[in-house]
Formats: sequence, C-alpha cells, structure tokens
Amino acid sequence: MSFDSLLDPIKSFLHCTTPQAWIDEAIKSKNLEMLLIDHLICELKAAQTAMWLIRKYAVDKASGDELLAWLTPYEDFIYKREGKLSDLGNLKGINKKLTLRENSRYGQELVDKMVMLIKEELHHFYQVLEIMEEKGVAYRSITPARYAKGMMKHVKTHEPETLIDKLICGAYIEARSCERFAKLAPHVDKRLGDFYVSLLRSEARHFQDYLSLAEDIAGGDISERVAYFGEVEATLITSTDEDFKFHSGVPS
Repeated sequence: MSFDSLLDPIKSFLHCTTPQAWIDEAIKSKNLEMLLIDHLICELKAAQTAMWLIRKYAVDKASGDELLAWLTPYEDFIYKREGKLSDLGNLKGINKKLTLRENSRYGQELVDKMVMLIKEELHHFYQVLEIMEEKGVAYRSITPARYAKGMMKHVKTHEPETLIDKLICGAYIEARSCERFAKLAPHVDKRLGDFYVSLLRSEARHFQDYLSLAEDIAGGDISERVAYFGEVEATLITSTDEDFKFHSGVPS
C-alpha cells in the first residue's frame, strides 16, 4: 500500500527531512532498546499534553479529575514502576461525557480531538510495551530529549498566543513522528515495521488536528508563527545532538 498521499502533507509541512545520519544510527541493533523506551515515553507524554490542554482550557474540575485518573495507571508504570502489561490492557478509559467549564473560551472541538488523541496514544503505549516484552526490553529511566523542550521555550507567555503556539508545537511533534516512523519502517524487522506503518494514519491525523485547532482558536492567519516553529524544529533535527533519541538531531 502506498502512503504517499498520507505523507505528502507531512513532507510539505516539515522544513526538512530526517538526516540519513540519524536513520543510519537508529537502525543499529544496539539502539533498538533506546528507541523503544523513548517511543513508550513519547506516547505517554503526548497523552499528558492533550490532557493538560483539556484540563487547563476546557473542562470543569470533575472532568479534569477523571482525566487524571484515566492516565494514572500509565504514569504509575513509568514513574513508580507499578503495574504490568496485562493490567494496562484491561483499562476502560473515559466512560462519561466531559463537561465544559462555564467560562471556557474554547469549544467541544478541542475536547473531542484531544480525547481521541489521548485514547490513541495510550493504546500505542500499550502496543509499544507489548513489543518491548516480546523483545525482552525492560523499561528503565532515560534522560529527556532536548526536542520538545527546545520548541516549547519559544512559546509566547500570554493568551491566546500561548495555546496557539503549544498547538503548533504539537503539530510539528506529531508530523515528525509520522515522518520518522515511515523512514524507519523499511529498515526494521517485520513486526516492528508493520507497527510503525500502522501508526502513520493516526499520527498524520493528530498533526492535522493540532494545526486546525490552532487556526480556529487564532481566528486568523497563523502562517508566520507556523513558519517560525518550522525553522526551530528543523534546526533541532539537523543540528548535532549528543543524546540519541527518537526525536534527536544528527548523531555526534
């Protein structure tokens, strides 16, 4: 199956492709453990980001508390080493409609898109953990990558620009993830390659959801800000990086 139509908007959005030097490093067997662990953490962080956006900007306290409880078993696995794969597979997720805050400036669309993203990212978390167990890779703590922090430090500090910038950053993170899954898929074993390919459609949709939300909330042209973060993101991807991770730059 060709994914050109799916990836073309991603390629147009990103300001650079992943350097070959990163791909060459990523496909080395010695780096598989790091890639899987970092991927696992990235899935949780993506869900946490979406949850934070909903809780800060859209829903009432009761709904916010329910979101926190939804993520707790996944956070406990990462931060407290509690739980196991079978426990996470039995979780049900959000089971009632979230209630919008009375004074929220942002509508149901933000909640709907982010709840769907959370559901998918937590499912991907489970899938990565499943592959880790199959391959005998045990979770361990790793240092955080510079990538997301490197973009977030450019986010404006007044609203609604803060929210708009965070959504644009989210779009770039999802787009880069999609591009890298596509780059890696032909070079890894069939089990992992098929998994990476299965992620392309959701990652591409997440990128579009973040971008459309940013445009809707801005209520005007955001192309200048999108271009700005595109340059920031490209610099992080093409500059030398001593710390190899899923979203790292050129290996030193």
